Amino acid sequence: MTIITPKPRRGRPPKIAREFPDTREALIRCGMEMLTEQGFMSTGIDGVLKRIGVPKGSFYHYFDSKEAFGQVVLENYGAYFARKLDRWLLRDDVPPLQRLCNFVEDAKAGMARHQFRRGCLVGNLGQEVAILPDSFRERLEATLCDWQRRLANCLRLARASGQLAAGADCEELAAFFWIGWEGAVQRARLVRCTGPLDVFLAGFLAGLPR
Repeated sequence: MTIITPKPRRGRPPKIAREFPDTREALIRCGMEMLTEQGFMSTGIDGVLKRIGVPKGSFYHYFDSKEAFGQVVLENYGAYFARKLDRWLLRDDVPPLQRLCNFVEDAKAGMARHQFRRGCLVGNLGQEVAILPDSFRERLEATLCDWQRRLANCLRLARASGQLAAGADCEELAAFFWIGWEGAVQRARLVRCTGPLDVFLAGFLAGLPR
């Protein structure tokens, strides 16, 4: 009896469940790195694939298009950054305003560690919003509003503990922080130092109603 060995299949890899976490997560992680460094329009799929050694067929096995990939990357970045915020802003053993200062120190260390090549993915994409697919606009705003809500909660604790005046508008202050923060991050990348982050934080704290 002759045993016929099937020829290897070409094209996209088979949909095997065990492959999903490794390859898909590697693509997302690489996308977060590259989009944080150079934005969406300047990042090519080929560059992502080359960096992690994945064939193009694998990319389209998980994502229908570059736009779909960018949406998933943005979603994952938003969740990652929200966890980072919670790690600092929910510290019950630290006064609320000091929690914000500690977050800034962590952000400064991260930017310096990556030699100021990386900024904020949301800020980067926000600068490209006029040329990005329309699907990004709503998700970018939702991400910023989520971060804003987390900071507003921390500022309410500061108000309740007497660090802020009783009439302080915590939602408005949180919105102001993120608007200014994104600009400070871009300036820090430009000058390749953390000075702009220090200047912004000092100005924000000085302007808080006490």
